[in-house]
Amino acid sequence: MTEPLHTAGILLQGKKIYKIGPYNDLKETASALGAVFTILEQPFVCLPGFIDAHTHICFAGSRASDYALRNEGKSYLEIAASGGGIWDTVTQTRSTSLEDLAALTTSRAERHLREGVTTIEVKSGYGLSVAEELKMLRAIKRTASEARADILSTCLAAHTLPKDFRGNRQEYLRDLQENLFPVLLQEQLCSRVDAFIEKEAFSADEIRPYFRQAKQQGFDLTVHADQFSTGGSALAVELEAVSADHLEASTDKEIKLLAASNTVAVALPGASVGLGCAFAPARKLLDQGASLAIASDWNPGSAPMGDLLTLASVLGVFEKLSAAEVFAGITFRAARALGLHDRGKLAPGFLADFVLFPVYDYREILYHQGKLKPAAVWKRGRPVL
Repeated sequence: MTEPLHTAGILLQGKKIYKIGPYNDLKETASALGAVFTILEQPFVCLPGFIDAHTHICFAGSRASDYALRNEGKSYLEIAASGGGIWDTVTQTRSTSLEDLAALTTSRAERHLREGVTTIEVKSGYGLSVAEELKMLRAIKRTASEARADILSTCLAAHTLPKDFRGNRQEYLRDLQENLFPVLLQEQLCSRVDAFIEKEAFSADEIRPYFRQAKQQGFDLTVHADQFSTGGSALAVELEAVSADHLEASTDKEIKLLAASNTVAVALPGASVGLGCAFAPARKLLDQGASLAIASDWNPGSAPMGDLLTLASVLGVFEKLSAAEVFAGITFRAARALGLHDRGKLAPGFLADFVLFPVYDYREILYHQGKLKPAAVWKRGRPVL
């Protein structure tokens, strides 16, 4: 038996979607506008371009040794205390030139694009000094000018206290405020500031003045929150951060706070898979009324896979998310987590970013758990794959 064809069309005008509807209904309008017709000879499911709202793809080196140690039973914190972890990547990233770092970041962004990710957030945080954080953010800016996906940069200089900083956490944060923030604004290197609120990084009380200063200077806030212990999400809500990311340790208290706020909860299943720990309580967050986005957390340490669709599919299985909830998490809710309002939906006026999957039924996409990749990717009205 032959599957029925559901003929639909998307009418584009420049970089945006002009109209969507049945093909025959659009044909007359398209002809009157002098449109160029692209006819697909086989059935496809069309979805908005995916949006990865949390990545660390600007880095150098590998942490395969960390991964092996975790599989042998060592914890993330134990590995960090013994010289591995974030500092290992900091050392390798610092020794890499801006040009090489930009090339590595662009290559990873291109891989993401081939897998349907048309907008990518990229954090700094492996420089951990004013000069090295600037190098990272300049490399990300270069990637933004070269990559075909849209790149949104975030300053994560408050990732942890660098081992070679001669001073305490408050002095390091003050150094960033006084010597890094002005250059970020002057060179327009980013519009977002992030921090890791955790026992081995910074406490909520330590970060609060840093975040307030960033907000006063016009930066949006996002928070690495509740990964191993709680406290970060409460500060995110207090300071009206755009998003609180991780949330693996969030309890009912934090879930209710997030659900009652405008802060987007961002689940990072890549970290759960990479560390072998619990997933963020996505089902509870949604049931309480929170806005839930899903991101890959692609990084060299805890989330090296970096495959957004696969990770979202896995989270859906373990947290019992519907297909609509999963796709929303990597499209329009992910856009909201980045403060973007022009993408993530197939609707008039939105960017013409979309992906085509060679199937009749949209449920096939998650059924294959990331193995089924897009047959075509369109970015800003142009085919890129």
